Amino acid sequence: MQQTKHLEGKTAWITGSSRGLGQAIAVQLAGAGANVVIHGSTMNSSAYFDEGASLAGVAEKIAKDSGVQTMYVSGDLTKPENVQAMVKQIHEKFPRIDILVNNAGGDTSSKGATGPNAGKLTDCNDALFMPYEEIRTILDRNLWTCISVCKEVVPEMIERKKGWVVNIGSIAGIVGLEKGAIYGAAKAAVHYYTRYLAAMLRPYGINANVVAPGDTLSQRFKASRPIDSDRLNSFGDLIRYAWPHEIASAVEFLVSDASAHITGQVLRVDGGTQLWAG
Repeated sequence: MQQTKHLEGKTAWITGSSRGLGQAIAVQLAGAGANVVIHGSTMNSSAYFDEGASLAGVAEKIAKDSGVQTMYVSGDLTKPENVQAMVKQIHEKFPRIDILVNNAGGDTSSKGATGPNAGKLTDCNDALFMPYEEIRTILDRNLWTCISVCKEVVPEMIERKKGWVVNIGSIAGIVGLEKGAIYGAAKAAVHYYTRYLAAMLRPYGINANVVAPGDTLSQRFKASRPIDSDRLNSFGDLIRYAWPHEIASAVEFLVSDASAHITGQVLRVDGGTQLWAG
């Protein structure tokens, strides 16, 4: 289905968009007409899995392909001073941030995406025996960054009484499993933080929601774990992995007029992997 330019004139900042799911979201929103701000932790993070030569290259390609304005910012979002500096930098080019997508995060260890298993911990990835350094890393990258960026961006939306926030959660934050406890707890906290944020923002007409993906075939996902070949089909059933553009389409929906009366919700995009309430 051909996209319309229903986001034309709006500016979207997508954190963690140098590669993977974040880059797919940036491409999707740019295709809908939004100017986009690309973010990566470093200037070359897009190159880790061959998803762009550099952060600048990703921004330039999106601008060329979609015809919108783009820019890029880089830095560690776990440091509030970096977030403040990035917001200031964005405002030097774009007067408003209309759409905020907090995508930065993931189950990446302190060694980063270039570490063993593309940064995914395989040992001690449970509720008790994960090293303190790794617990802090996962919580900071997923929960702290979400809260910090919201604190710096959403107040300007309150002043305008207009804006959209989409925080990227995970179905891992909705179910209890033996492995991945800290990541799941961080994402569950993102879900609940977003509900409280949505309640606060209702009087100002600002929508805040969560997209909670299931297993999605980003390049890092494929590099970080064994892949089930039976789930690689792209059509025919829903017992398969998601493709990044399918998650990106859900984000586009939540920042469109079609979702104008939807806020404080957690939208699972998992092909029906989880079919219970909550």
